[in-house]
Amino acid sequence: MANTDPISDMLTRIRNACEKRHETTNIPLSRMNRSIAKVLEREGFIDQFSEAGEGVQKHLVLSLKYSGKQKVPTIRSVQRVSKPGLRIYSNRRDLPKVLGGLGVAIISTSKGVMSDRDARKEGVGGEVLCYVY
Repeated sequence: MANTDPISDMLTRIRNACEKRHETTNIPLSRMNRSIAKVLEREGFIDQFSEAGEGVQKHLVLSLKYSGKQKVPTIRSVQRVSKPGLRIYSNRRDLPKVLGGLGVAIISTSKGVMSDRDARKEGVGGEVLCYVY
């Protein structure tokens, strides 16, 4: 069965892997998933990501980040905001702040997928994809 919301699928895989303290997680490759992974890496929520596999089996391998001896995940929560059934848009003046700036909102803008901080700097709004903190 085809996945109707690949972004939700990606966020769920990350959430599950963090809960189970996995070192890495595999996510089906798409341009949107790659863009979200770039933002997560830039903002320091994941160590790194790479592409693996051939053809249709291509996927992203995310290296998750943990802190301390208890392996506390850096990503405490990922929350989908805009869904296929209800898109949520925000103009540049109303961009959300997640946990007073401690978290990050990932925004899909006309200039690409970026964090809420970068979108404010660029002066653009867009679709609010998810919150990560």
